[in-house]
Amino acid sequence: MEARATAARELLLAALEDLSQEQLKRFCHKLRDAPLDGRSIPRGRLEGADAVDLAEQLTQFYGPEPALDVARKTLKRADMRDVAARLKEQRLQRLGPSSSALLSVSEYKKKYREHVLQQHAKVKERNARSVKINKRFTKLLIAPQSAAPGPEALGPAEEPEPERARRSDTHTFNRLFSRDEEGQRPLTVVLQGPAGIGKTMAAKKILYDWAAGKLYHGQVDFAFFMPCRELLERPGTGSLADLILDQCPDRSAPVRQMLAQSERLLFILDGADELTAPGPADDAPCTDPFEAAGSARVLGGLLSKALLPNARLLVTTRASAPGRLQGRLRSPQCAEVRGFSDKDKKKYFYKFFRDEWRAELAYRFVKENETLFALCFVPFVCWIVCTVLRQQLELGQDLSRTSKTTTSVYLLFIASVLRSAPAAHGPRVQGELRKLCRLAREGVLGRRAQFAERDLERLALRGSKVQTLFLSKKELSGVLETEVTYQFIDQSFQEFFAALSYLLEDEEAPGAPARGVRTLLRRDAELRHHLALTTRFLFGLLSAERMRDIERHFGCVVSERVKQDVLAWVQDQAQGRPTAAPEGPEEPVEGTEEPEEEAEELNYPLELLYCLYETQEGAFVRQALRGLPELVLERVRFSRMDLDVLSYCVRCCPAGQALRLVSCGLATAREKKKKKSLMKRLQGSLGSSSSQATRGRPQASPLRPLCEAMTDQQCGLNSLTLCRCRLADSVCRDLSEALREAPALMELGLLHNGLSEAGLHVLSEGLAWPQCRVQTLRVQQPGLQEALQYVVGVLRHSPALATLDLSGCQLSGPVVTHLCAVLQQPGCRLQTLSLTSVELSEQSLQELRAVRTAKPGLVITHPALDSHPEPPEGFSSAL
Repeated sequence: MEARATAARELLLAALEDLSQEQLKRFCHKLRDAPLDGRSIPRGRLEGADAVDLAEQLTQFYGPEPALDVARKTLKRADMRDVAARLKEQRLQRLGPSSSALLSVSEYKKKYREHVLQQHAKVKERNARSVKINKRFTKLLIAPQSAAPGPEALGPAEEPEPERARRSDTHTFNRLFSRDEEGQRPLTVVLQGPAGIGKTMAAKKILYDWAAGKLYHGQVDFAFFMPCRELLERPGTGSLADLILDQCPDRSAPVRQMLAQSERLLFILDGADELTAPGPADDAPCTDPFEAAGSARVLGGLLSKALLPNARLLVTTRASAPGRLQGRLRSPQCAEVRGFSDKDKKKYFYKFFRDEWRAELAYRFVKENETLFALCFVPFVCWIVCTVLRQQLELGQDLSRTSKTTTSVYLLFIASVLRSAPAAHGPRVQGELRKLCRLAREGVLGRRAQFAERDLERLALRGSKVQTLFLSKKELSGVLETEVTYQFIDQSFQEFFAALSYLLEDEEAPGAPARGVRTLLRRDAELRHHLALTTRFLFGLLSAERMRDIERHFGCVVSERVKQDVLAWVQDQAQGRPTAAPEGPEEPVEGTEEPEEEAEELNYPLELLYCLYETQEGAFVRQALRGLPELVLERVRFSRMDLDVLSYCVRCCPAGQALRLVSCGLATAREKKKKKSLMKRLQGSLGSSSSQATRGRPQASPLRPLCEAMTDQQCGLNSLTLCRCRLADSVCRDLSEALREAPALMELGLLHNGLSEAGLHVLSEGLAWPQCRVQTLRVQQPGLQEALQYVVGVLRHSPALATLDLSGCQLSGPVVTHLCAVLQQPGCRLQTLSLTSVELSEQSLQELRAVRTAKPGLVITHPALDSHPEPPEGFSSAL
C-alpha cells in the first residue's frame, strides 16, 4: 500500500514539473473549482506554490491516488490535455487500472469503523503512557437531569421521584438518545459535569463502543469526535466536510453521500463551553457543510442545528456552562456526569496500582480520610491521589497526610514532583515550574490550550523536566511539514498553574502582568465563566497553610497583598447585586426560557461560595461574608458537594448573616436497593438491640449538613428563608433539630414549600423548644388550614417568638378561634401578628378585634380589621 502511495506521489510531481510557470498558475486557478466531491484546497494555500509544494498539498488534501484523479481532471479543464493524457498513461503502467476514487457509503462504513477502533483503542494517560481504553475506563454515575425545580404545585406527595443515577455502561449510553414519554427522540444530548469528572473519557468510550457495534446499532452510520478547544485554536478556515475528512482513514471518503443522510450521523462536541457567545451577523452560524469558515462558525452551526438539523449531537460541557449554551441548543436532553460511586472508586484504585497489596493499603487509607475519599468522586483528582500515594509507598513514606480541598490535592501532587527531583536539581526545577506557571497564565487569559515550540523556547522550557511531566506533545501532519504543539496533561492543570502564578510573582516585577490578580477577578461576565476554575484555585492557594507550603516548595515569599486584593474583591460583590429574591407564589410563564445573563447571575453566588470553601480558612470566610450580609441562591438543584460547600460557609458565617434559598431542589436520586441475603433477613427479624437502634434512627435528609452547620457555636446565621423548595418530611425533621440548638438563628421563613401536615408538626416541635431563639416566623403555605394549629401551638411554649407572619395562608374559622384563644393566654409573648392577604370571615375579624382590645400591646395587621362592615341588606337599626 505504501509503495502505491509513493508511486502516486512521484507521478504527480513529475506531471507538475513538466508545466511552465504560466501553466502552473493556470492549473492553480482551475484547482479552486472543487474538482472532487465539492471540495477544493483553500485559496491561501495555493498562492505562490511551486510544483513541489503543489504536489504535497494535493497529496495531503485528497490522498495519493485520488490526487492523481484531481490533477488529471484539472489539467483537462486548464486545456493541458496532452499532460493529462500522459499522466493517465503513466498511471496505468505503474499502478494498473484505476479503481473508483470513492467507495460507496455502505462499503466505507466498515472501513471507517475499523479505523476508529484502531485510532481509539488506546488512550494516553496523564503520564503519557498509553493504555487500552477498555482497561482504563471505570464506569461513572450518569443521572438524567429533570426540569429545574419550579414553584409549588400540589405538594411533595405528588412530586415524581428523580430518576436514579446509573453507571455508564452500554445500556446507559444507549438510553441517552432513547425516546421520551411522548415518543420523541432527542437529537441533542448534553453531558455536563465539573472539570476532571470524566466527560471526555466517557465521550471517547461512546465513540469506541459505537465503532465496536455496541451502541446505536442500525441508527448511526458514522460518528465523529470534535474536540472544540483544539479546533477553535486551528488557524485559517475549513468546512465541516474538511473536519470529517480529517477523521477518516484517507481523503477518498464519500463525504457528500454521508452528509446526504445526516440523520444517521453523530457528532460528539467535546468541551462545547469553549464556544463563545455568537457575535455580529458576520459570525452567524454556518449553514452549508461545504462552506469554508472559521471553526467557531462551523461548530456553532452544528450546536444550533443551523447546520445538519437532523444529525445527532452529543455535547460535553462543564457544569456551570449549560446556562451559557442554552440559547444556542435546540431541545436538548441533559444528563449529569456525577463521577465515581464509592464502589467504582475502589475499582479505580485496583486498576491503577495493579498490585493488590498496595491498592488495598492506599484505598484503606483514603477511605478512612472522609474528606479525601469524598473528593475522589472526580476521576482526575482520584488519579492525582493515586499518583501521590504510589510515590509515597515506593519511597516507604508515611501516608498520614490529609487534604480537604481539590486545591490542596493538586498542590500535594506538585510537591511530590519536586521531591522526586534530585536535591541538586531542586532550584532549577523550581525555576522551571515558575516559568510553566507563566505559560499557563498566558494561555488561560488568552484562551489558548495549545502552545507552539517557540512558546516553550521563549521560556526555556523545551526539553525541561517540567515539560515532560506536565505537557503532552502532539504532532499534526501539516501541508508542508509536521506541526508540533504542546498542551497541559489536563485542562484543569493549566488553570491550577495559572492561579499559582499569581502567588509566585510580584505584581511590580518586570514582565509581570499589570494589576495582576485584580485584573483577573474583574473580568466581564463572558470571561468570568472561562476563568471560574482558575479563580477557585486562586482562593484555595490563599489559606495560610497553603501559602506556607508554596513558600517551602518553591523557595519564595508569597505577598500578603494578593490575599488582601482577593478579600477586597469579594466584599465589593455586594454592591450592585440584588439581595432579595421574589417570595410570592407567582409561577413563571410555561415555555419561557431564562435569559442567558440571568442564568449566570443565579449561579454566581454558589460559585463564590465554592471559592470561599477552597480556602478552608474560617477567619477569611467570615471576613469575606461580612460584605455579603444576605446570600441568595435561586433555582439551584443541589448536589451533595454543593450542600457541603454551602454548609461550610454557613458554619463560618459572621453574626447577622441571612441565607435565602429560592426554588432550590433538595431531592436526591434514589439509591438502588440491594437484596439482603436470607441470613441477614433472619438476623434482622430477630430484632437485636443494635438492629433496632439502626431501624429507629431517622434517615438523613439532603439538608442535614446545612442543619448541622447551623448548630455550630461559631455560626452567625441570623435569618433563614426557604421559598418554594418542596420540603420533604425528612428535611423538616433535620431542620427541627437544628432550630433547638442554632445559636444565632432569629428569623425563619417557610414560604410555599409544599409542607405536609406531619412536616409542619415536627417543625413546630423544634420552634416550641425552650432553647429555640427564633423571634420571627413567617409561614406562607396555602392548603394546610387545620395543620396550622401546630404553628399556633408554638405560641404557648416559645419564650422567644415575637413576630408571626401568616400572610397568604388559608385560615378557617375554627383555626382563627383557636389562635385567638392562645393569643390571650398569659404565657403568649407574641408582639406582632401579620395576616395580610388572608381571607377572614366577619366572625373571625370580630374575634381578632376582641384580642386586640384585650391585649393592646399586640399589633395585628389585616386590611379589614380597622374597617367597619356594612349592615346586611334589610337590617334595621331600630331593632
